[in-house]
Amino acid sequence: MAARYLTEAGMEIIDRNWRSRYGEVDLIAVEGDWLVFIEVKTRRGLRFGTPAEAVTFSKQRRIRLLAVEWLRDCGRHWSRVRFDVVAIVVGHGPRPQIEHVRDAF
Repeated sequence: MAARYLTEAGMEIIDRNWRSRYGEVDLIAVEGDWLVFIEVKTRRGLRFGTPAEAVTFSKQRRIRLLAVEWLRDCGRHWSRVRFDVVAIVVGHGPRPQIEHVRDAF
């Protein structure tokens, strides 16, 4: 769902569920000359906060470590890198609510 949303918004998904010893990056995409590491969070409601709020400082640090490893392995230099969050809320109405937070951390 998140990958389709981002693709329709003009991003090119170049990797999904990339894993290393630090964990997993949900999506890696290109938007213009930006390389974007994307954390996807889904919730069934807002009772326990928004999906974006679930991306804690610890999780952000882990994603940054993953990004360093991915960049080391990719064999290409990217001068512009950012970290986005796609927050999805399901169960409120007939369609999921999707929010793309650019440069989230």
